[in-house]
Amino acid sequence: MCGVFGIFGHPEAANITYLGLHALQHRGQESAGIVTADGEQLLLHRGMGHVIDVFTPDQLAKLAGHASIGHVRYSTAGGSFVKNAQPIAVDYARGSMAFAHNGNLTNAEALRERLEARGSIFQTGTDTEVIVHLVAISTQRAVEDRVADALGYVKGAYSLVCLTDKVLIAVRDPHAIRPLCLGRMLDASHAHVVSSEPGSFDLIGAEFVRDLEPGEMLIIDERGMRAIHPFPHVPRSSCIFEYVYFARPDSHIDGISVYLARKNVGRALAKEHGIAADVVIPVPDSGVAATIGYAEAAGIPFEMGLVRSHYVGRTFIEPQQTIRHFGVKLKLNPVNAVLRGRRVVIVDDSIVRGTTSRKIVKMVRDAGAKEVHLRIASPPTAWPCYYGIDTPTRRELIASSHTTDEINQYITSDSVGYLSLSSLINAVIETQNTHANRASGGGSAARDPLDTGSFCHACWSGEYPVAFSHPPRQRQMRLLDT
Repeated sequence: MCGVFGIFGHPEAANITYLGLHALQHRGQESAGIVTADGEQLLLHRGMGHVIDVFTPDQLAKLAGHASIGHVRYSTAGGSFVKNAQPIAVDYARGSMAFAHNGNLTNAEALRERLEARGSIFQTGTDTEVIVHLVAISTQRAVEDRVADALGYVKGAYSLVCLTDKVLIAVRDPHAIRPLCLGRMLDASHAHVVSSEPGSFDLIGAEFVRDLEPGEMLIIDERGMRAIHPFPHVPRSSCIFEYVYFARPDSHIDGISVYLARKNVGRALAKEHGIAADVVIPVPDSGVAATIGYAEAAGIPFEMGLVRSHYVGRTFIEPQQTIRHFGVKLKLNPVNAVLRGRRVVIVDDSIVRGTTSRKIVKMVRDAGAKEVHLRIASPPTAWPCYYGIDTPTRRELIASSHTTDEINQYITSDSVGYLSLSSLINAVIETQNTHANRASGGGSAARDPLDTGSFCHACWSGEYPVAFSHPPRQRQMRLLDT
């Protein structure tokens, strides 16, 4: 769930990228990095932590250049160490290049073993470095041909930006699993920008142009922009969990408003699992829009019964004397006046292990709720994701080995209701077709409208659109950490 950003042809490329990464911070909080090109060389700065912590005005001033790419990281392949931060920048026989990647490659380990057998030396534990080595050994001449050649060997999910001293390349994998979109600066530069989500364009003063098509590659240089489709056509499998949790609610992904999709999902949830209650509350922030839709459809008042702290840092001091449910209490606190003596419906986006849901239910009961009913705006998460989400192994997913009744018993709620997969998909598709979505100003709809077969839902169904030789594993390379 990383975020990538790129811009070409702007005198303040690094500053624009910095702002773009701010708007993508929700997609990764472990590390951030920016590479700029000044026409002769690449300049890099990256570090652990949030964007605002990694970059100072002095550091940004050193990243002078007309083109830039940036990355915020949420680790899935490779541990949370500074050497695994992106972008990855290297020198090779034909010059310098840098890469930033959102997604996971399902055959990265097999490719890495083959590359190491022929002498490649890896410096990181990320699957992105496999792409770097494949580009370096390609026999193609033009950089875009080298990138296309390298990506022809990989399988899985990648929304990728690549920068050299002369060109910016953006590419979305043929299945379009992860999002990537194109924009244009509204200032005098008219610079092209690419981003994981269009919400970043509002902050930097750019207009949304369109989403990249499945398997599309954009080549942006001083002559302008051109698009090619160098990969064979395969069925589209865009991650539907973007609409449930990942993307910012103010984003449009492939022509669909994320906020309106979540509201529509909440309405569908109320139709499938409505129950008599006095109040509906969300688990903030990802459950808010679905809760609004649920409340509207069910005719039950919406309240913010849980208040979230937005000031939780990367580290904190936990008292030696154990406080019950400390981790959850650090982020959420109940509003007793809303909950006391009431029948409460809690709406959340998903249940993974079930431990957090159990603590939240206990918290709401302790605040005086008479009944607690949990409603989930997605199906049971029973399968791990290998395309860019750091889900646990299948045995750690509570829905893989427990029925809904057993989950309800473990969580100690009065009832649990999951949205069915068919209702979820239909709710997202219906959002695409509503007048409200078309009039929302989020840009043009997807060139090829999404249908019920356009989505990846492997985490719920176990139907994986891209095969993998074996699940990606994390290489714990600590020797070079600083």
